[in-house]
Amino acid sequence: MANEPSHLPMIVLIVLVLVGAGVGAGYVYYKNVTHAAQAPVLVQIGDNVTVTYIGVLDSGPETGKVFDTSVYQVATNNATWPKALQFFSHGPASAYTQLGVHVGPLNAANVTLNNYSFVQVVPGFWQGIVGIPANVSHTIIVTPSLGYAAYPCNLVQPLQYRLPVVQMLTGTQFQKEYPGNSATTGATFTNAQYGWTMLILSANSTSVTVENLAHVGAVAHPTSWGVTVTNITSTPNGSGWITLVNNLAASDAGHLAGTSSAGFSCAGQTVTRYIVTAVNETAGTYTEDFNQEVGGQTLIFIVKVINLFTPAVNSTVSR
Repeated sequence: MANEPSHLPMIVLIVLVLVGAGVGAGYVYYKNVTHAAQAPVLVQIGDNVTVTYIGVLDSGPETGKVFDTSVYQVATNNATWPKALQFFSHGPASAYTQLGVHVGPLNAANVTLNNYSFVQVVPGFWQGIVGIPANVSHTIIVTPSLGYAAYPCNLVQPLQYRLPVVQMLTGTQFQKEYPGNSATTGATFTNAQYGWTMLILSANSTSVTVENLAHVGAVAHPTSWGVTVTNITSTPNGSGWITLVNNLAASDAGHLAGTSSAGFSCAGQTVTRYIVTAVNETAGTYTEDFNQEVGGQTLIFIVKVINLFTPAVNSTVSR
C-alpha cells in the first residue's frame, strides 16, 4: 500500500501565518492606542535645585535692563541685554555657574549636597519655581513684597558745594587723601578725584599744606557726572573757596550712580554705592539713595532648572 503524503509542512505553514498575523494585528493595535506620556518630575517645596537665571528690572527708570545673571553670554552681550546701573558682574567666564537654590525658607545654615551649596533666595524666586519641570525656561515675576525691600536710606545733597583753596593736613591725613604722593615742598601732583593740579606749599614732619589749582569753568568728574567750577574766592592770607555745581537735571533721576567716600548706614550695613533718585533744580538739591537698585522694584527672572535633588534620596532625579 502506497504511503499517503504528509500534511505536517502545511500545518506548520498555517501556524506560522496565523502567528504572524496575530503579531501584526497586535502591533497595529499598539500603534493606534493612545498611551499616557510619563509625567515630568516637578519642583516641590523642600527640594534643592541648580538653576540658570537672568534677572531683569520690571519697574523703575531702568525697566528692561539686566541687573544680574548666571549666564556669561548674557553678561557680555550689552546690545541684546542692556545692563542696569548696579549690574552685578561675576567676573571671568569661569565664574558664571549654576546657582544652587533651596526651594523653601531655610531655618538653619545653607544646604550642601553633591558638591553644590544651596542658598536661600527671596520668597518670590523659590515660590516661582515650585511646580515647574527641568530644562525648560520659565519666566517668574517677583513683586516688591516677595523680593527686595527698600529702606529709608536717602541723603538730600546740595547741587552747589564748596572746597577750600588751601588745605592744611597732618602727614597721615595727606597720605590718606592723596595716596602715593610724596609730601615735598614745591612739588605738584594731580588730584585723582577732580583732575586738577595740586601744589604743596609747605611740608614738614607734622603738617602738609596744599593748594587746589582749579580755575573757573573747569569741569571735573569726581563721580559719574560732571561738576563745574563756577567761582573761586581768595584772601590775602591765601585762603578762599572753590564753588562747584553738580551738572544734574531732573531727567537724570534714576539713571546715574555714584560712590560715597564716607559711606552710609543702610539696613544695618555701611553702603558706599548710591543712585541719584531725584533732582530738584528749583530747590538746588539732589537725592542719593543707598538702597540696592532692585530694592522696592518688580523683577523678572528667566529661570531654567538644570538639576533637581529630592530631600528623600539626596540624589539627582532622573530625567
